[in-house]
Amino acid sequence: MTDDTQAVRLTSLAHGGGCGCKLDPAVLTDILGAPSGFPMPKDLLVDAATRDDAAVWRINDETALVATTDFFTPIVDDPFDFGRIAATNALSDVYAMGATPIFCLAIVGMPVNALPRETVRLILEGGRSVAEAAGAPVAGGHSIDAAEPIYGLVALGLVHPDRLLANARAKAGDVLILGKPLGIGIYSAALKRGLLAEDAYAEMIASTTRLNTPGAALSGMPGVHAATDVTGFGLLGHLTEMAQGSGLRAVVDWDRVPVFDAARKLAGEGIKTGASGRNWSAVADGVTLAPRLGDAERALLCDPQTSGGLLVSCAPDSIDAVLDLFRQHGHVDAAVIGGMEAGPTGVRVD
Repeated sequence: MTDDTQAVRLTSLAHGGGCGCKLDPAVLTDILGAPSGFPMPKDLLVDAATRDDAAVWRINDETALVATTDFFTPIVDDPFDFGRIAATNALSDVYAMGATPIFCLAIVGMPVNALPRETVRLILEGGRSVAEAAGAPVAGGHSIDAAEPIYGLVALGLVHPDRLLANARAKAGDVLILGKPLGIGIYSAALKRGLLAEDAYAEMIASTTRLNTPGAALSGMPGVHAATDVTGFGLLGHLTEMAQGSGLRAVVDWDRVPVFDAARKLAGEGIKTGASGRNWSAVADGVTLAPRLGDAERALLCDPQTSGGLLVSCAPDSIDAVLDLFRQHGHVDAAVIGGMEAGPTGVRVD
């Protein structure tokens, strides 16, 4: 590993960045194929069947273990911020299940001949700072020499089995609340092209390093039925998973969806990620868009979010309590964006 301290653009060493480098949803489905048929143990409360955010194992009547892993290539060039974003993103899956993180393991792949040691140290320090802020120290991990920089975490958490949040438990009549604005993927695309303004970059860092701590507090809150976090498959992708898992139709009011102002402008100028097109192809058959919504709106709806917001399905009489909780945790842009209804499974955006 080189000791050269000359700045290296992390994003120049990766073909993708953040959650935008996830496998194409259709490709992933094809690779995974049919379930193995192996009988699932009764204490495995959540597995891959509903494409939820984490696996869950019941330890006893009072405690369940939530386990997840997430890693990706750089979305920004600052190594400390890259580490912070990757760690925040990984921990989000624990919060999305209503759990409290307890500890983490680091996943590290670095091109050892291309990066200074100090750069790698800063990536790890950034990740560690977020994990410790969440009360979940990095207790170990694994590292390899890789062609591209890769960093992330295995994150573990605890939740009461009866207060577990899942993406497949929404109820007809629920409202949908989104915790963070959309547009992170578009910001990352603009950054790579040198088109992202400083204030938009600051928005991007602030959003992607804000832990989804409301999730743990939502666990057991009356009227909260389902949750997930919006990441690489975009709002439409993750909402489709919730609708399919719950056997319901999701209805979104586009005018109420929080979107970063600069991201909306960039989308109107045609700036988007390649992943947004793949995300649309994966869900198009089950999504109905209002005729007034054009290419820019579709790009935002399918925009891959790195460390995106929680998406919560709750009873109408829980709206105020849920929104108050989000704001207490610094998620001031949280908003009601639609609801769930009986009918053919899918998503409609008005």
